[in-house]
Amino acid sequence: MTIAQGQIFSFIAELIYCIGVLTMISRARKGIKIPELYQVPGLDALDEAIGRCTEMGRPVHFSPGIAGVDEAQTLAGLSILSYVARQCAKYDTDIIATNRRTVVYPIAEEIVKQAFVQEGKIANFKVENVRFISEDQFAYATGVTGIMYREKPAANLLLGAFWAESLIFAEVGATAGAIQIAGTANTHQIPFFVAACDYCLIGEELYAASAYLTREPILMGSLVVQDWGKMFAAVCIVLGVLLQTASVSVLKDIMGK
Repeated sequence: MTIAQGQIFSFIAELIYCIGVLTMISRARKGIKIPELYQVPGLDALDEAIGRCTEMGRPVHFSPGIAGVDEAQTLAGLSILSYVARQCAKYDTDIIATNRRTVVYPIAEEIVKQAFVQEGKIANFKVENVRFISEDQFAYATGVTGIMYREKPAANLLLGAFWAESLIFAEVGATAGAIQIAGTANTHQIPFFVAACDYCLIGEELYAASAYLTREPILMGSLVVQDWGKMFAAVCIVLGVLLQTASVSVLKDIMGK
């Protein structure tokens, strides 16, 4: 087997990455200490938001975004929905999960139902609280707006792929007096969530949510090594810029092999 010219460095880096992932997963499964995941304020605030709803006797509103199941952000949002639904079931708090996509709707319904089953509270599951609104983007936004005004949830959780409706949701949630936690990887919508919400998951923090909330060994081990890889890449970029500025091509030559 031969490695293509210019790919040796990439091959070695990928090999080290795979070994690191397998090592961290093995350590996590055996209960051996691995580096702590960095704190994500938005995820830490989920329990606070649900507790606030419980104390006030008002529901939680959750939206997994407006994309379909072929979008990774939707899957990340649904994984967070599972955690939120279990906490709501534990504390006998109503959760209203709204959906734009007909494909996402039955998945969200099953996730919420299973959360109540796992907590032994299936009698408290209200199928009518998992709602399909409309496939149309702004019809969905209008439907959510009506829910916020009529039912006044004390927490507005917007976690998934959002586009032009993001500021509508955030503004109406603020008007309703809800604590708001939003997250999306759509960079053009992040500024609106940052400006109008109490907490915001920015970019990759949305994808890391499942590992952060569940503490599942495979996910945690993978996430730790991913963070190391990003730090290594950042160091290479900074070092490379400095060396090139000084007309030293050592790093460039190594990475080009």
